[in-house]
Amino acid sequence: MPAIIREFAEAILLALVIFVFIQTSIQNFKVEGSSMHPTLEGGQYLLVNKLVYVQLDAQRWSRLTPFWKVEESNKSFAVRPPQRGEIIVFHYPRDPTRDFVKRVIGIPGDRVEIRGSDVIVNGQTLAEPYISRADPSDMSPVVVQDGEYFVLGDNRSRGGSNDSRNWGTVPEEHILGKVWVVYWPPEKWGWLE
Repeated sequence: MPAIIREFAEAILLALVIFVFIQTSIQNFKVEGSSMHPTLEGGQYLLVNKLVYVQLDAQRWSRLTPFWKVEESNKSFAVRPPQRGEIIVFHYPRDPTRDFVKRVIGIPGDRVEIRGSDVIVNGQTLAEPYISRADPSDMSPVVVQDGEYFVLGDNRSRGGSNDSRNWGTVPEEHILGKVWVVYWPPEKWGWLE
């Protein structure tokens, strides 16, 4: 009888470890609205990779490690920071209880402006094959500060996307992860680049 109890306890522990790993590394997200049309549609379900943008604080870890002391908080990405062109999920800066999905256009240090239908980053017009239509509009140049990201929806028609043009940049601590897979509906299943 003790062998059965031990095996049962091991199975429960393994299931718990797998559950915690999945909960901390992957999140599902439902697209609402048409701000990412034509790339993503309202009602689609996504898997978001949370591990790729996880941040580590060296000061916090140094408190747990003998003989290693870090005086100042020094956060850095464990794998890498968000890259231009990636689709991310983040807490909306004006209401962190809501989550948005948008495309990263500007990373720290970039100078972003919009002239007509062109998005210009650091003096270069972005090639954006993922948008189907962009209504002409102008936005004065914005320099993206450290720890912030400039994001836009793929639907650039008038009123199509509530994004950095309206409320500014996204602080990196609001970023939840990179969109990885569309998993519902089944006919739209696929990996996002």
